[in-house]
Amino acid sequence: MKDSLISIVIPVFNEESNVETVFEKISQILKDEKSEIIFVDDGSVDGTLKAIEQLAQRYPNIKGLSFSRNFGHQAAIKAGLDHATGDCVITLDCDLEHPPEYISQMLTHWREGSEVVISTRNPAQHLPILKKLSSKVFYTLLNSLSDVPIQIGSADFRLLDKKVVSACRNIHESDLFWRGIIPWVGFKTTYIRYDQGLRESGESKYTLAKMLKLSASGITSSSVRPLYLSFYFGIVLTSISFCYLMYQFGKSLINTPEPMGWKTLIASVLFIGGLELLALGILGIYLGKLVTQLKGRPPYILNRIVTNSKQESELKKAV
Repeated sequence: MKDSLISIVIPVFNEESNVETVFEKISQILKDEKSEIIFVDDGSVDGTLKAIEQLAQRYPNIKGLSFSRNFGHQAAIKAGLDHATGDCVITLDCDLEHPPEYISQMLTHWREGSEVVISTRNPAQHLPILKKLSSKVFYTLLNSLSDVPIQIGSADFRLLDKKVVSACRNIHESDLFWRGIIPWVGFKTTYIRYDQGLRESGESKYTLAKMLKLSASGITSSSVRPLYLSFYFGIVLTSISFCYLMYQFGKSLINTPEPMGWKTLIASVLFIGGLELLALGILGIYLGKLVTQLKGRPPYILNRIVTNSKQESELKKAV
């Protein structure tokens, strides 16, 4: 397997200053390997695509995929998997928070028989306490609701054998969440731990809004249990309301004076109303996913393919 082709997929969004840096680090690690490096430009508005083009003209193993607009990080991974030709594919981010130094360890496990190598992040001391706490809460909640266990700290820094990549290409979900899809796909899996690196330049593109959206997508993509939970909450609240009604009816029969309790009444109404809105919101998310899936739109649309031969293909139909 020493002569195997290694594919590296790197989603990029406004990472002009990091493109060449991450390429140089990966090239040094894979200097004795046959490799292809695929940068997936997720609708960047800076000079990211130009930086990829310049690299592609200098190195024959560089390929660039450019989206027609920003479709998101998970769609960029999908595009990379669809166009990779290697015997295995490694996905990692361009900001160097996924340290390329762990690629060698992944390849070792793959050559020993693992078909999936998933990295899980060690707790980073430099991260804000709020981010650490939110991450722990997210994975705890996700695992309590998911049909397939997902390791705490799992990242989109992983290795997939070509047979796993082939299976992933057959997945046509409109709302992708690879951290849940890969454990669901199965195959022989090895987990490794990594220390998160520091971003070399630029700022993180994962805003609070994007993280919340990813969290909601991850939970609703991995299971339908939230729908069952809302149903169970409804049963519990209905039972409590019925018991309270019977209690009040019994008190009225023995003419027990009823003290004023507007605060309790208002609190109860607000509590039940909030739960109803929560249940409707959960139902709305699933219905929205269903509508999007039924439309049959592709998860991404390519605008150009950048290669060393300077030939950029205009795609005439969705990939």
